[in-house]
Amino acid sequence: MPNEVRKSEEEWRRELTPEQYHVLREKGTERPWTGKYATTKEHGTFRCAGCGAELFRSDTKYESGSGWPSFYAPVADDAVETEEDRSHGMTRTEALCASCGGHLGHVFPDGPHPTGLRYCINSAALDLAPDE
Repeated sequence: MPNEVRKSEEEWRRELTPEQYHVLREKGTERPWTGKYATTKEHGTFRCAGCGAELFRSDTKYESGSGWPSFYAPVADDAVETEEDRSHGMTRTEALCASCGGHLGHVFPDGPHPTGLRYCINSAALDLAPDE
């Protein structure tokens, strides 16, 4: 299902807030502890703010101390794509929405059991659909 959603940059700019556009389309980041989902405990499904694709479930969210929402696994193996990110003088693993290619954040190998992964995700890249 990689990159099913395709829009022009003009369409993205019209549909997203400036912060969402900066994060999702320009690979930006929000300051730690400023995102609306950094400390939320609400139950539901976190969707891509750009295209609505399901990305993470609240039962995989945990407090990593990083200042960004952290998850140990995506909702499905094909929901989040990764690629090498060599920006800012570092080598990291970038997390992208598999449906629209939007930048979500990064993945680190220091997460909890059972995956050992920490998906460190910008709140601006997410919309929470609460459980009914």
